[in-house]
Amino acid sequence: MITTTRPADPKFRTIELSPTPLPSHNPRMDDFPRLSQLPSTLPQLQEAARAAGFTMSCDPRTGSLLATLAATRPGGRVLELGTGVGEGTAWLLGGMDETATLVTVELDDSVQAVARDRFGADGRVTFVTEDGGHWLERYDGAPFDLVFADTWPGKFTHLDAALGLVAPGGAYVVDDLTPVADWPEGHGAAVTDLLADLEGRSDFRTTRLAWSSGLLIAVRTDPATGTSP
Repeated sequence: MITTTRPADPKFRTIELSPTPLPSHNPRMDDFPRLSQLPSTLPQLQEAARAAGFTMSCDPRTGSLLATLAATRPGGRVLELGTGVGEGTAWLLGGMDETATLVTVELDDSVQAVARDRFGADGRVTFVTEDGGHWLERYDGAPFDLVFADTWPGKFTHLDAALGLVAPGGAYVVDDLTPVADWPEGHGAAVTDLLADLEGRSDFRTTRLAWSSGLLIAVRTDPATGTSP
């Protein structure tokens, strides 16, 4: 035991320090989802994506975040722009309760067919095969508690329309914001403009996440107070 004292100053008292050794290192926390959290359909969906040459599925860490966000909204309404083969859909459904609903929109019928085959019997999900921009232009229904924009419309085009569908206190999520080598020319500038647009809005509170594929979460707030309802 180590004893320290400062007898000349009454404000100080004797402190006994425990000899418990400190860890020899501080390992980085593993941020990959636990096996118990992975959707049971994920291996089949990943295999279908490989077979179809589809490379745009969301990262499992992003999927885990989506499931967690969906779980915060019992009975909530969820919108996914860009179904793909359904990996994001699987995560969202895994986080939703039995009274929540999901609308998922995809232009490419051939890839969305994989998701419909896996989840078509789940009464919580509605599949829309349509250009996302066209759907956003014509949709006039209720707003959503969670919007995941994983395709061009609702992200790089029709952003105002997508944000307009976020309910007060609801969240808008975009991924794939971290630069990669195969980004086409000009895409980096598009991402920069998107971030500036989202972060410049008075009716959304935003947080960037330099994690997974690079994300931003925006929550609709009261413009007057900057807080969610």
